[in-house]
Amino acid sequence: MDAINRELPVIRRGYCEGRTGQVHYRRCRSHSPEQRARPLLLLHQSPLSSTQFERVMPALASQGFDVLAPDMPGFGMSDAAPEGAGLEQFASVIPAALAVLGCERADMVGHHTGAVLAAVFAAEQPHAVRRLVVNGFPLLGQAEREHFSSFYFGPKDPKPDGSHLLVAWQNRLRSTPGWTDINLMHRYTVEALHRGDTNWKAFPLVIGADLQAVLQRLQVPTLMFTNTGEDLYDSTRRAQALRPDFFAYAELSGGSHDIVDEQPEAWVRVVTEFLAD
Repeated sequence: MDAINRELPVIRRGYCEGRTGQVHYRRCRSHSPEQRARPLLLLHQSPLSSTQFERVMPALASQGFDVLAPDMPGFGMSDAAPEGAGLEQFASVIPAALAVLGCERADMVGHHTGAVLAAVFAAEQPHAVRRLVVNGFPLLGQAEREHFSSFYFGPKDPKPDGSHLLVAWQNRLRSTPGWTDINLMHRYTVEALHRGDTNWKAFPLVIGADLQAVLQRLQVPTLMFTNTGEDLYDSTRRAQALRPDFFAYAELSGGSHDIVDEQPEAWVRVVTEFLAD
């Protein structure tokens, strides 16, 4: 990202009120007076937070977007959703984020869990979404559901010998086939442990949801976006094939499900080309 890191806008942080309590967010926008920036929301994967988009937010802002990435309820530094919350309550950070941006309609990009929440919201509130980028969509078959259900993102009971930390580390490596950056694995393991009591709760909802019905209801222009090395590559292609005349499609080569950090310049290019239409 060095080529696009010179004199880029700075990421700022803040809080707003949402249905589930305080919502923490990161925001990045250009201060150019020439034109009003276009609002853009970025929704992260489980079990992470808005830090997932730190490498791409300044580049997006420099291309005319007012970029806001909220932490979902119980992730990062946002208050947790109530016990038994459904996908709609996790997605309630979206209208809270729109209020911060001072708009009623925005472009949205969601990654994995964030892609599901963005799609759920867009299906319910199409007037509030101009364009939607779905980056890695879990339209899963039964075998895939069983595979992903075997990943343990639940609370880690501390052990005197620290073995719970090794469990978290091993789970991160296992759940990221094709990883190449050991520092990235460390960073994301630590972040997952930070809110380990709550940041796993959206994941089972995603696995068990009828996402085909959600996709069939989408009315906004939508890009199915994936990369050949990610674990949702096949399911994202399956999702696009569900409505091939309606869903646009793009893919990058290689990478893992941490593609935003692995190929930030290429990721930004795909996103902005679709949103520019």
